[in-house]
Amino acid sequence: MNNFQEKGSQSLEVLVTEIMNAYGTELSTLAFSYVKDIEASKDIVQNVFIKCFTHLDEFEGRSSIRTWLYRITINQCKDYLRSYYIKKVFLIGQVKEEITVHSPESITLQKWDEEQVVAQIMNLGKKYREVLILRYIQELEVREIAEILSISNETVKTRIRRGKNKLMPMLKGEFLYD
Repeated sequence: MNNFQEKGSQSLEVLVTEIMNAYGTELSTLAFSYVKDIEASKDIVQNVFIKCFTHLDEFEGRSSIRTWLYRITINQCKDYLRSYYIKKVFLIGQVKEEITVHSPESITLQKWDEEQVVAQIMNLGKKYREVLILRYIQELEVREIAEILSISNETVKTRIRRGKNKLMPMLKGEFLYD
């Protein structure tokens, strides 16, 4: 019996609320990086927290709660992307990616450059995009990424290197200064 099974339902609700507050933003960013749709990513994160609430007593503690939530989020995103509806919508071209950048006059060139890098990362294939986001945006360690994605540390390192190699030509000419 783990620590979560010993707690009552009221304290379980408090624990899930704390988890939501601690990881909600991270999971939303992760979900958006997969589905590229703000509303869909919100729905996915909501489903993640529902799963967290209903299955927290089954959490064995072999990984951190963060890693467990990332794994659930990634699986939910993959399910969403595999769904018939979204495939149908993409195939008939009815979905248009709407990324609106509101740039007040005070945004510096460096901020613009960072946005360009993130935009180019989003154009990479999924296996490269996910490791680069987890490593450089979410700031996870290689071992954490390997655990989340159920791949070896070496595979993570290889995907990071290849993703960066694919990213470099995309970024040439994007920057206004060196």
